[in-house]
Amino acid sequence: MKIKARIILMSIILLFIGSVLLASIDDKPEITSLLGKKYYATPAQGEELQKLQKDLDEAKKAFDANPNDAEALILYGRRLAYLWRYHEAIDVFTKGIEKHPENAMLYRHRGHRYISIRDFDKAAADMARAAQLNDRDFDIWYHLGLAHYLKGDFARAEAAYQNCLKSSQDDDSKIAISNWLTITLRRLNKKDEAAKILEGIVAGMKVVENQSYYDLLFLYKGLKTEAELELAAKASELDFSTISYGLGCWNLFNGKTDKAKAYFEKIVEGKYWPAFGFISAEAELYRMVK
Repeated sequence: MKIKARIILMSIILLFIGSVLLASIDDKPEITSLLGKKYYATPAQGEELQKLQKDLDEAKKAFDANPNDAEALILYGRRLAYLWRYHEAIDVFTKGIEKHPENAMLYRHRGHRYISIRDFDKAAADMARAAQLNDRDFDIWYHLGLAHYLKGDFARAEAAYQNCLKSSQDDDSKIAISNWLTITLRRLNKKDEAAKILEGIVAGMKVVENQSYYDLLFLYKGLKTEAELELAAKASELDFSTISYGLGCWNLFNGKTDKAKAYFEKIVEGKYWPAFGFISAEAELYRMVK
C-alpha cells in the first residue's frame, strides 16, 4: 500500500510540474513594447472570446480546404489577428506572399500586423510595396502614413496621408485621415495647412466608426473642450486610447509638454495595447526617453 501511495503521490507531483511548465509556455507574451513592457494576447473573455475562436476555426477550415486561395488565406490571417495572435498572422501572410507576390492586400495586412508588434520599419516596407501594387487603396496609404508617423518621420507620413485623403470615399474615412493628417501637419509646424484640413470637417457628417476622431477634430477647431473629450474617452478602452492620445498631442502643440506626457503615460497604463493611440503614446514616450 505504501508503494502504491508513493506512486500516486509521484504521479500527482509530475502532473503538477507538467501543468506549471505548460502554464509558463502559455504565458509567453505576444510582444514586448517599445518601453520594455510585456503584453499578452488577451482580446476578450467569455462568449466574445468563444465567438472569435469559432470564427478562427471556420476560417482555418476554409483555408485548409483551399490553401492556394488568397482570400481564404487573408481571412485566416485576419482571424488570428482578431485574437491578438499577431506573430501567427504575420507567418500566414508571409506564406501567402510567397504564393502571391503581387497581391497588394497581403502586404497591407502583414504591414498592419508589423505595426501591432512595433516593427515599424518592416511595416513601412510592406505598405510601400502594397502602394506600388495598388495606389488607390485608402487602407494602404492610411497604414503607410501611420508606420512613418510612429517612426517620427512626419514628412513621409504627411505624403502618405495626403494620398490617403485623396482616396477617401466617405465621411467616416475622411474624418479618420483628417485627424492623423492634422496632427502630422502640426508636428511639421504647418499650421495653415492643418487649418485647411479642418475646414473640411463640419457638423452633420455621417460617422460610422470614427466618432472619437470626429470629436478630436472639433477640439482642434476650438469647438469642443478638453473636459468634453475627457468625458467621451470614458466610453471604452479603445476610445480612451484614441482620445487621450489626441489630447496629449493637443497639449504638445500648445507647449504643455508635461501635461501631454501625463496623457501618454495614462494610455500605456491601460490594457488595449494594439490600439493606434496606445502605440502612438508608446512611441512618444520612447522618443522622450531617448
